[in-house]
Amino acid sequence: MKRFPILLSIFALFFCLAAARAETVKNTTLRGSYSNSQFVFETTGHGRVAFLGGSITEMDGYRPMVCEFLQERFPKTEFDFVAAGISSTCSDTGAFRLESDVLAHGPIDLFFLEFSVNDDQDGHFSLEHAIRGFEGVVRHIRTECPNVDIVVTFFVNENLMARYRAGDEAVSIQAHRRVAEHYGISTINLAKEIQEEIDAKQITWQEFGGVHPAPRGNRICTEMIKSVLNEAWKTKATAVKPHEMPAQIDPWSYVNGSFRGFDCVKTDGFQISVPDWKNIPGGFRGRFGGRNLLWADQPGATCEFQFVGKAVGLYVLAGPDSGKVEFSIDGGEFRSAEVHHAYSTGLHYPRTVMLADELERGQHTVTLRIPGENCALRILEICVGK
Repeated sequence: MKRFPILLSIFALFFCLAAARAETVKNTTLRGSYSNSQFVFETTGHGRVAFLGGSITEMDGYRPMVCEFLQERFPKTEFDFVAAGISSTCSDTGAFRLESDVLAHGPIDLFFLEFSVNDDQDGHFSLEHAIRGFEGVVRHIRTECPNVDIVVTFFVNENLMARYRAGDEAVSIQAHRRVAEHYGISTINLAKEIQEEIDAKQITWQEFGGVHPAPRGNRICTEMIKSVLNEAWKTKATAVKPHEMPAQIDPWSYVNGSFRGFDCVKTDGFQISVPDWKNIPGGFRGRFGGRNLLWADQPGATCEFQFVGKAVGLYVLAGPDSGKVEFSIDGGEFRSAEVHHAYSTGLHYPRTVMLADELERGQHTVTLRIPGENCALRILEICVGK
């Protein structure tokens, strides 16, 4: 009789663990095949895995946990892990920096992508803008690496959870899910998972760790990713086959995006140099130190450059002294774009400011002008969508 309560306790524990696993799997969606990465990892002894996203990817969080899982799953494989997370950046920036930050390392076998939080709370993007950035990333990497397997994770903030509680879905997740469905990519809906666990009192927002998850929160995410990949890799892979490439969702998505250097930029009041950061008010992240920027802080300063493509933007450090920039395309009348951001009041904050993204594909000329005081413009890169 004494063993009966013990057996009940063991059964209850087993039931809770099983329920937790079922809950985790419930908020994942396996789409498409992952046999390409499996075949490469199992047969070649080498593999390249890349992670692209914002601060959640840059931090010591889910990324190293996933790397550890992959190394354990394929112990004889030598991995090249590409960490391409940059704090505060959104999917539009990701579309333009994919080439330099990910593809420059060589063919990618497995690609992890997240921008749901950044596109929501940093970009405040419309559905259209979020699709253009996110599809730009996905279509570009699938064009350059037809065999690459992709996993998309919807990380979580309080607004994303609130939208689920209201019976809706946040714009960023709607956009990214639509792209994932269209291209046959698996999704990890951590936002929905954590909202449900919090509401069921299985975890608190503080225990999860907030927007930048604590180890417990990152472990939940990693277990969800593992459940998808372990399911996808149940059957032995026998060959590599390129993924299908469907029609583009939005013809104006930032596909084939890249950075255009500062060569041949005509300057009149602008400089190409390292700003004197010590004497410029505002916080500063070390990763941007020592870089030559295209910059000006005096009213009336201008610069001019040409590019070939159908979209153009500026990847900038928006600081406390930033305001608007005026721009003209192909000699047209000047318009203005807001460079300053709510988060740049005390920080030189990295963001992409799109100037135009529905141009006729071809060569274009852009003129930038500083309109007045407190309108400093510091450009990290010129963004071009081809």
